[in-house]
Amino acid sequence: MASQVLSRPLVTAKWLSEAVRAGRVGPSLRVLDASWYPQQERNARQEFKERHIPGASFFDIEVCRDQSSPYDFMLPSASHFADYVGRLGVSNNTHVVVYDGDELGTFYAPRAWWMFRVFGHKEVSVLNGGFKNWVKEGHPVTAEVSQPTPAVFKAKLNTGLLKTFEEMIQNVGTLQFQVVDSRPEGRFRGTELDQGLESGHIPGAVNIPFKSFLTESGHEKSIEEIQEIFREKKVDLSKPLAITCRKGVTACHIALAAFLCGKRDVAIYDGSWSEWFHRAPPHYKVSEMKRNK
Repeated sequence: MASQVLSRPLVTAKWLSEAVRAGRVGPSLRVLDASWYPQQERNARQEFKERHIPGASFFDIEVCRDQSSPYDFMLPSASHFADYVGRLGVSNNTHVVVYDGDELGTFYAPRAWWMFRVFGHKEVSVLNGGFKNWVKEGHPVTAEVSQPTPAVFKAKLNTGLLKTFEEMIQNVGTLQFQVVDSRPEGRFRGTELDQGLESGHIPGAVNIPFKSFLTESGHEKSIEEIQEIFREKKVDLSKPLAITCRKGVTACHIALAAFLCGKRDVAIYDGSWSEWFHRAPPHYKVSEMKRNK
């Protein structure tokens, strides 16, 4: 029974609320708030201090990343990740539930979910509907910050869930794996700026905006609906698949959606468009934007 629970990519607010009320949050179950917002809009850490799920800890994506990289949110080293999550009380035997407070329902939580998976942790779930729906459904919140007992976490990078720039460049010619881009259509096509960056996409990529997989309430769509989205875009879940976006965050929504359909080996191009724009040759950047040079 326990293994069935632990293999879930999603848990409901009802399930987590019952676990919180039963006092099960601890060494075997850790809840992490992985919220991140642009500084001019919201302060994720301050909001966490004011209100969060009881027993939760703050998973700071600004800290748990490769801070030497010129690109946003690149994966940290295995040792950095292991040390960071160990200090949050997460061991290799801990069921981790991640959520965030985005208005969409879920935004950064799938990135944290994928980070655990890429470092070998299988017992990780996303709170379906996020904090927005947790509050909407009347589940408990607190301002009390818990101090989890540090744990030992051993991380091992699973390169099968990660794509590098070199692998993506090679794939343009070999087409060994499918590529899906999770950004909005305008950014994919190159008709609008991507957070101040000229936009466009990797040759051969297919566009499925990540919001396609979320309901209006912010929950994940049904498996049947998700499968239909992939079919409509002619993405074959029986074949190798890699996902890209702007900075390796919303791409993880596609990986989660595919996981719900039984495909557990989707890779994320960690550098995504941020890296591709700066490193790829001009003819490898497909864009409809008219440039006057």
